Amino acid sequence: MSIANLDPELRPTLEAYLAAGRRYDAEGLRVVREGMRALFAATPPVRPPSVRVEDVAIPGPDGDTELVVRVYRPPGTGAVPALYWMHGGGMTIGTIDMDDALLASAVERLGLAAVSVEYRLAPEHPDPAPVEDCYTGLVWTAAHALELGIDPDRIAVGGPSAGGGLAAGTALLARDRQGPHVAFQLLFEPMLDDRAITPSSTAYEESVVWDRNANRYGWNALLGDRAGTDAVSHYAAPARATDLSGLPPAFVDVGEIETFRDECIDYAQRLMMAGVSTELHVYRGAVHGFDLMAADSIVARVAWNLRWSALARALGIEQPSFSDTGDEQ
Repeated sequence: MSIANLDPELRPTLEAYLAAGRRYDAEGLRVVREGMRALFAATPPVRPPSVRVEDVAIPGPDGDTELVVRVYRPPGTGAVPALYWMHGGGMTIGTIDMDDALLASAVERLGLAAVSVEYRLAPEHPDPAPVEDCYTGLVWTAAHALELGIDPDRIAVGGPSAGGGLAAGTALLARDRQGPHVAFQLLFEPMLDDRAITPSSTAYEESVVWDRNANRYGWNALLGDRAGTDAVSHYAAPARATDLSGLPPAFVDVGEIETFRDECIDYAQRLMMAGVSTELHVYRGAVHGFDLMAADSIVARVAWNLRWSALARALGIEQPSFSDTGDEQ
């Protein structure tokens, strides 16, 4: 395998991922989902004992469907800042279980609360279901902040990949609907643009995680025949938003060697040009998902340190030392 500029620490993990093979169709989606369910069932999450976790069923956006949010609380009493979280998975896979250990660890180390939403997935539930679910969960979190022990003025939204795109879309909805106050956007390698017109979106047809074919499949599952047309809402594809003013401060990061690179850089630049305080990081030699696939690599440790430090600064949390333990997650 030859990929220019690939970080040597990531090569073995990437080779193993590519060797496993991928199918971007209904059967491939079924296999991946079943595999994820089996994995989570066989390996229950390991959480710090001090973190309290509760699943809560809440009304969905239409009043008929039911959503589940998972609430994580640190020890102690009193209102603390919170991270409202959307998992990744290309809009078609994933569950709140996949980031359970990550969020529980963040709650313990940062002393904040977290709320993770089990939004509906495409293609069974196309746009606008996923982003509307995410916004509904944010509204519920803010409305119940006091009973959850959350400071309603210090709620950040965040997520990786598709979750990062949904977090950006949720922030846009909160602004435009005059909804809950969002203090910060924590966008990890966000999936932002269905049009696939940037140089990086056309450069990686294969040999990377979430290549052009995967990206096309994810967006088509979400948007159907609207993908790539003028009929797509900027809440579904935030890169389409022409007005980014009035949005919360943001942290945006992305790998150098991945499909989303240019749309993430462009979004961060346009946030800054709109007067939104924004921190942008491009990780040299990194592919999509490097932070979880090769969590012990130097570049992953750097990324997690930057991410949690940015969140702590934004929410007024005394910053812990991430370098002491060697566990940035």
